[in-house]
Amino acid sequence: MYLPKSPRATFSQLRSFEAVARLGGVTKAAQALHLTQPTVSTQLRELRESLGVDLLVPAGRGVQLTDAGRALLQTVTRMFVNWSEFEDGVADLQGLLRGSLRIAGVTTTEYFLAQWLKPFVDAYPGIEVDLVIDNRDAVVRRLERGLDDLAVMMMPPNHLAIDSLTVMDNPLILIGPAGHPWQARKTTPLKQVAMVDLLMREAGSGTRQATLEFLGRHSLAARIRMTLGSNEAIKHAVAAGLGLAIVSRHTLAKNPEQEGLCVLPVTGLPIKRKWQAVWRQDRRLPRVARVFMEFVQRQLVFKAGDHGGIGISNALFHES
Repeated sequence: MYLPKSPRATFSQLRSFEAVARLGGVTKAAQALHLTQPTVSTQLRELRESLGVDLLVPAGRGVQLTDAGRALLQTVTRMFVNWSEFEDGVADLQGLLRGSLRIAGVTTTEYFLAQWLKPFVDAYPGIEVDLVIDNRDAVVRRLERGLDDLAVMMMPPNHLAIDSLTVMDNPLILIGPAGHPWQARKTTPLKQVAMVDLLMREAGSGTRQATLEFLGRHSLAARIRMTLGSNEAIKHAVAAGLGLAIVSRHTLAKNPEQEGLCVLPVTGLPIKRKWQAVWRQDRRLPRVARVFMEFVQRQLVFKAGDHGGIGISNALFHES
């Protein structure tokens, strides 16, 4: 019987290599793995020596993969996916007492994903949750590499074969500082939005992309005064009078005036979008992820009337 050779690399070395390749540097990888930088550097050096080939080369303040490094990263990613599937199988045998859920969400989902997860982890304390929050482009890259079981986003990519379920409304609204003159109007023509200073998220944000596409369909261009890297930064800047912004209604308190903000009535707004849970068609959806989605349907703490009447859709998380 043919017996494959044992690998010359350890799991710890491969885990450190994957983290460095994914995050672009030793410092960030060490922080993510809760290791010291010297430990990660030593594991990378030992891995290079055992394979006899360079895997990473310096690039500015970070690192860049060599051809061998890219090949190894593809192999390691497949290994981790296979290992995750094995763990899921063990979880099935143990009645879901153990396992892991890897989920990524675009930045705005930080306002509600924790409320989805809290009752789930309470009900299944043996499940380890790996939650990553980033902008849309970064979440799409994670989908491309198969790093997560599920992703929650507003604008799923068109170039990947994915399955998706609509989970919740995501209206995009125009906000201004409390007491803004438009607040007292019945409505404001949409074309006036293109005549005022707008604050927007960074390139790669789904909200920014949806806003620009919406204005473009109405032959309007945004007058972007400032780009900010988070929804909270945008809200503070709007409240300070630096400009107006189109944001998800989920980013606001039930009473926006508590944050020094107001929702401005504009013809054609809100932009009607949906939150979707998505996963790769070519990857088996783990049982833990299926149970999580079913659990969300039953236990989600979002209730009709919260956030301006936004609620979870019914009959969403059944397997097809």
